[in-house]
Amino acid sequence: MKEFNILIVDDVAKNIQVVANLLKDEDYRLSYAMAGEQAIEILKNKTYDLILLDIMMPGMNGYDTCKVIKKLPSYAETPIIFLSAKNDQDSIILGFEAGGQDYVTKPFNSSELLARVRTHLKLRAFEKYQQEQIDKGVKEVKSLYRELEDTQREIVFTMGAIAETRSKETGLHVKRVAEYSKLLAQLSGVSEHDADYVALASPMHDIGKVGIPDYILNKPGPLTTEERVIMDTHAELGYEMLKHSNRFVMKTAAIIALEHHERWDGKGYPKQLKGEEIHLWGRITALADVFDALCSKRCYKKAWADEDIFNLIKAEKGKHFDPKLVDLFFDNLNDFLSIRAEFTDLLPDG
Repeated sequence: MKEFNILIVDDVAKNIQVVANLLKDEDYRLSYAMAGEQAIEILKNKTYDLILLDIMMPGMNGYDTCKVIKKLPSYAETPIIFLSAKNDQDSIILGFEAGGQDYVTKPFNSSELLARVRTHLKLRAFEKYQQEQIDKGVKEVKSLYRELEDTQREIVFTMGAIAETRSKETGLHVKRVAEYSKLLAQLSGVSEHDADYVALASPMHDIGKVGIPDYILNKPGPLTTEERVIMDTHAELGYEMLKHSNRFVMKTAAIIALEHHERWDGKGYPKQLKGEEIHLWGRITALADVFDALCSKRCYKKAWADEDIFNLIKAEKGKHFDPKLVDLFFDNLNDFLSIRAEFTDLLPDG
């Protein structure tokens, strides 16, 4: 039999001794308190499975003691059996209203009390077991969810990296854009949930490039007008690839793919949206993408110097970029540079 801890609370030592003698042949560990205040202090330092509580005690009576016990951490569900000479119906009702699970009147029948103690301990043990199983199940579900989320994140980064690899750019571009986008989202005041999804979805901003011919995608010089028209279709291609999914991350990615080349002044593509007509996710990724692109060497350009990058972003405030996001970028510039520094050794040489 499992050992149980029982606290006996009574201001009369003889009453404690009677109960202790009754329980001594059981495999219980017994403790004693002769006042409600003393019982509460004992309970703060040790865990008990059952409390046998007298009502008529000097100072704090049993009802008040029970109410305080039920507010203690870990004791809301601990069974309390009142042992009292008060056998009127009102007293019994007050005991249950105070939080007691049972009520035994003195003088009690030894067999009855012993049976009730055993029953409440078995119920408590079963409740604990059930809670442990529930906690174990919740832990396993959370673990599976994290594993699924990690797998989903890995797939998303891989898809984004495929698009970048086709254009002979580093797949780490999508990782940096993800981190920049998450930081901008957080600074914009969105929920942590939404910021996480922006970070998860933004790597697919250029997924539509998988549908662009290599001769255009990797052309070392400026594109012709006709080639530019074809290149610009990658935003809608990406949207069409992603829009059919019911997954929130894919819906977010579809918005980003479609709108990250829109401009604040309405001169972007593919829909020439203007200002806040552009979804916040698109505005965020636009700034993150351009910042990282300017920092990186591409087949058609060298990496820019920081001063030139900052000057361009400032010049495009209210034109290409959301002015509030530009302010947030420069107000927190060191944080963005720290993210870039995390990948310094892997950035292409300028």
